[in-house]
Amino acid sequence: MFARNGFQLATKRFIFKGSPRRQTLKSNAAPRALLYATGLLGASAACFFLMDSRSAVHQYMFCPLIRLLTPDAEDGHKVGIWLMKWGLAPRLFFDKDPESLHVNVFGKTLTNPIACAAGLDKDGVAVDAILATGFGYAEVGSVTPEAQPGNPKPRFFRLPQDDAVINRYGFNSSGHNAVYENLAERVLKFVRSYASDKETIQNLSLNKGKLLAINLGKNKNGDTVKDYLKGVERFQSLADVLVINVSSPNTPGLRKLQDSSTLTNLLTQVVAKRDSLVNNGNALGQSAHKPPILVKVAPDLTKTELQSIVDSAKKSKVDGIIVCNTTIQRPKCLITQEKSTKDQVGGLSGKPLKPIALDALRTVAKYSKDSDLVLIGCGGISNGKDAIEFAKAGATFVQLYTAFAYAGPGLVAKIKDEVAEELKKEGKTWTEIIGQDNK
Repeated sequence: MFARNGFQLATKRFIFKGSPRRQTLKSNAAPRALLYATGLLGASAACFFLMDSRSAVHQYMFCPLIRLLTPDAEDGHKVGIWLMKWGLAPRLFFDKDPESLHVNVFGKTLTNPIACAAGLDKDGVAVDAILATGFGYAEVGSVTPEAQPGNPKPRFFRLPQDDAVINRYGFNSSGHNAVYENLAERVLKFVRSYASDKETIQNLSLNKGKLLAINLGKNKNGDTVKDYLKGVERFQSLADVLVINVSSPNTPGLRKLQDSSTLTNLLTQVVAKRDSLVNNGNALGQSAHKPPILVKVAPDLTKTELQSIVDSAKKSKVDGIIVCNTTIQRPKCLITQEKSTKDQVGGLSGKPLKPIALDALRTVAKYSKDSDLVLIGCGGISNGKDAIEFAKAGATFVQLYTAFAYAGPGLVAKIKDEVAEELKKEGKTWTEIIGQDNK
């Protein structure tokens, strides 16, 4: 019995204390732990790299891959929005803008003047992802009162040689109710979140130093004025800024709303509706929320017509003008010569639009010089130099979309870096160069 017990004890000591296997396990423990730690660190670094919008992989691999896999440009658009909606899009880490980029507008401070134009997020499902790439302002829409499919497909065409696109979407929209629910749910999630710093948020963008705008349109067969008034009433409480879009070339008769008396009447009623909602809120003891009203105009107007639009904006007391929407022109500078693409009906956006948009902005700035109208530059902006040109022409901030689609999410950080560097060379801030060419 003692012999058996002694054997068992010796066996246990051999296996658990002195066996070659245990000694091997002990000797391998440190390298194995190091291997695991290295693997974990590598995976984390790879994840960080892939989710950082500054990573070149987005511009040179992922964006081209999406375009390759989606011959129909509209499908590529949908893929991008789907990724943003579900939090699979990259973001700008360590997004702290230098003070030279700060700009005061509508009584608030934007930490940077680079904005996302309407058209990317039509239904308000990707606001957080868009702002997370570094934009200082995001615009949802255009949104129409009733859901409508827009024009027949295909209706979105790439001109990659020109970094441009042509679209004739025709205000495809999920409608007021669906977009309202999307935006309201976003606010509700924010309120419910214990991680959100609610004390520092004063904007409906739910981001300090950033604004959320909602771009309002009309249904194809909607009432000229009532459709816009419905939009103001529906989204007054959810928008930092409201935009009246009378300049899409793809809705029949829409651009006729830019005629002097028609536009003055429309904008006057829109402002009155906004103010009445504010007054009703005050009467009920609610805190006043008075979103600025902007009107978005077309570039395909004469100088006289642009002067007339400025006069309408002054008379109606809107807060600003976005210059401009897409163009129905086909500039001679287009590299793309395939008639099946460049002659498609619709609005052209991207790099070829820049000189047209910049010229329109300069004209509007000239006629609005003696007013408090805020001007927003939009059209063909793809780098820091472009942004600065628009600022010097009179833009308080600028919007882009097409260049973002081609270059990927890293473009926002790149433009901000380029603008900050150029301002440093000039020894000025963004605010100091606004309208510099008109002084």
